[in-house]
Amino acid sequence: MSQTSSNAARSGLIPKGAFVFPVDAFQTTREFAFLLLPDFTLLAFSSALEPFRIANQLAQKLLYRWTVHSPDGGPVVSSSGISVMADEPLDALSQEAHLFVCSGNRGTEVATPKVLAGLRRHARFGGRVGGICTGAATLARAGLLRDRAFTLHWENQPGFIETFPDLVPTPNKFEIDGDLMTCGGGAAATQMMLSVIASDYGSDFAIVVADMCLNSGDITPNAKQRSSIARAISSRNGRLLNVMRHMYENIEEPLSMEALSRDCGLSRRQIERLFDAHLSESPAAVYRNIRLDRARTLLAETDLAVADIAAATGFSSMDLLSRHMKARFGETPQGLRRR
Repeated sequence: MSQTSSNAARSGLIPKGAFVFPVDAFQTTREFAFLLLPDFTLLAFSSALEPFRIANQLAQKLLYRWTVHSPDGGPVVSSSGISVMADEPLDALSQEAHLFVCSGNRGTEVATPKVLAGLRRHARFGGRVGGICTGAATLARAGLLRDRAFTLHWENQPGFIETFPDLVPTPNKFEIDGDLMTCGGGAAATQMMLSVIASDYGSDFAIVVADMCLNSGDITPNAKQRSSIARAISSRNGRLLNVMRHMYENIEEPLSMEALSRDCGLSRRQIERLFDAHLSESPAAVYRNIRLDRARTLLAETDLAVADIAAATGFSSMDLLSRHMKARFGETPQGLRRR
């Protein structure tokens, strides 16, 4: 297919599928654009794009339109070595499109001065911007992140902070600050776009899109990119890992702090200092979140009654489990199970 015919097909892409979910209040078609920079992360790019394709398929209406751009209009090689054709160069970008910069591990260096100037021009004339994976690093170089909430992939945050000491990314999976949208890539890109779809057409429609993506549908803006255990593993602190291993092995009957101290050979104060230094959370909060994560898994994967799940995860009552799940996930056990 030629590039011209590819553009025409994409501008009106409403795929056919076995399942539809009609949208009653159709709005104006929203336009999105993806700027691919060398070594961009293919997973993050496709994870951001597919929810829009699925939304069009489910609604059988052109809810969303997208174009793919590169600095010069040519193909771009991803970090996995796969090339993706662009529709147009960056300077052909529509001012109406919400532009997402897609990059990978070289996010702080890969954009050329011409690309940075193009981003500034788009923003200066009212264009909206965003970043996927490490796209926020390019936005920072263009001077578009000051006094804004933003994020990028956790692996690249230390290097970003060294390069831009006055800009502090959040640890969240995605951030939406007005018309600025950024995410850490991968599944977070899908979740960010699901939040866009939910805002446009309601949570019920977004949940169906999430189901088609085989995604949990968790669009909580403050969901962290990394679990406590992942952060503990990356700390490589053997004493911290030992405490958390005891937590994971004792979910149904949680250990008291005194028992943890005894079994791990550490004082209570030593454990508290370890968790504060490496996880910025108290041991009690981490332990409770481990149990809540297990409860959510049981809700999704079993038919156990909520009372049984509460008992299996160390909560003394359904009410206590419900209160903590509402605080952590934004929904009660019944709400999560319905979803």
